[in-house]
This record gives sequence, C-alpha cells and structure tokens, in this order.
Amino acid sequence: MTVEYIRYRIAAEQQPAFVQAIRSAHELLAQAPDCLRDELSHCDEEPELFIWRIEWTSVDRHLNGFRKSAQFGAFFQLVKPFYQSIQEMNHYAVV
Repeated sequence: MTVEYIRYRIAAEQQPAFVQAIRSAHELLAQAPDCLRDELSHCDEEPELFIWRIEWTSVDRHLNGFRKSAQFGAFFQLVKPFYQSIQEMNHYAVV
C-alpha cells in the first residue's frame, strides 16, 4: 500500500467549490479498484490549507492503473480547477 498526500492552499472564496469537487471526485475514486480509501482534512490553524489523503494498493497501480483508466478523465476535470493550488503531491510508504 502507498499513501498519496496532496496539500492544497485554497482561498476562502474557493473553498465551497473545492470541497464539492473533492466530494464528487471521491465518488469516482470509490469505483476505482486500486483506491482503498480517501479523506480530505482541513487545517484548524491555517484555514486555507487542506490535505487530501488517498490510499492506493501501490504507486504503480495508481500511476499505471487509475491514471490510465476511463474514470481518470472525469476525475481530472473535477480537480483541474484547483491544480495550481497544489503545494505538494507525493506518495509515501507507511512505516
């Protein structure tokens, strides 16, 4: 298993649209066989910060499975408006 962390900085006026986009994207992830679970967290201390944590069966299945699937196009259209707000997007191994 690998965990993908995506850190976003989202301005207050964009947050409702961002949260809705992630909720819709979650529905697509729930259909992906290599996505084990995901969650979005909102920072208490810095309200513009969000972290989206996505568990995948492996980095390879994320990059060569989901990202090459029919679902990815619809998924990317949902999150694309917030792509420039990403501060980090990496895979981590649980230790």
